[in-house]
Amino acid sequence: MRYLQTYSLIQDIARAGSIRKAAEDLNITSSALNRQIQRLEEEFGTQIFERVPRGVRLNPAGELLLQHVRGQMTDLERVRSQVADLSGVRRGHVSIGCSQGLNPHFLPDQIARYRAQHPGVTFSVHVRDRAAAEHDLSTFKSDIALVFEPVYLADFEVIKAIPQPVCAVMSDQHPLAGRPVLRLRDCLDVPHVIPTAEYGVRHLLELAVRGKSRRLNPVVEADSFELMRQYVLFENAVCFQIPIGLRPSPDSRLVVREIAPRDVPVGMLLLGQLKGRSLPVASAKFAQQLAAALEALEG
Repeated sequence: MRYLQTYSLIQDIARAGSIRKAAEDLNITSSALNRQIQRLEEEFGTQIFERVPRGVRLNPAGELLLQHVRGQMTDLERVRSQVADLSGVRRGHVSIGCSQGLNPHFLPDQIARYRAQHPGVTFSVHVRDRAAAEHDLSTFKSDIALVFEPVYLADFEVIKAIPQPVCAVMSDQHPLAGRPVLRLRDCLDVPHVIPTAEYGVRHLLELAVRGKSRRLNPVVEADSFELMRQYVLFENAVCFQIPIGLRPSPDSRLVVREIAPRDVPVGMLLLGQLKGRSLPVASAKFAQQLAAALEALEG
């Protein structure tokens, strides 16, 4: 596997932006690292880095080679996890890119359930907006993604999808708290707090007001759903989130009310992976568990 170790140096240099900095991070000399890259370029038949004022960066050939290396490393990890399964000991690592709303309860609960059965498996969770989650799949930074209203879907293979209506969240003392279902106009007539543009809830709200007389006029915009939930306890305001991030209730002082679907379109929460990729065993099994859990929420 030495060739993969050599190829991994490409990632280290690309990440550092210079051979000198990468050598410091790897605790080797710059000249030694430079020689390894030169040998690799000779074997490959072309240069893979180009000089820039403050270091180096991958050229188009280097980008293609790096994509190939990532695929090879992923395939190797998949085979390792399959071999571990043959011995009855499931090991491996699962990398997940997910929308922020999945973090308070759903995802921690699912990871803990999986690790109770397979303690040899470790996890990394990357909180991503909908575009970044898809990008992480394409660059193999994440094995699976659980994201609300993805942007592109070109390379996204859907494993499971469930609908998620947009809900209004407010203090239990808010004048709208007693209504079982809210109209969007009711929420926009009072101080409201909305997510920043990269989030799916914001996208659906913008679709809802397009061509209408009422506009989004937030008193606060934030990229933290926790901040938005806390803020409505300090001002008589309303914020907007999806149900999966609100179970169980994050605070007994908060009230959650669904906004009428005729006002705001229902969004889709999608579990997926990179199209055409064979996942490592641990990741594939965890994806199956998540799909079953999402299906149970539909029921």
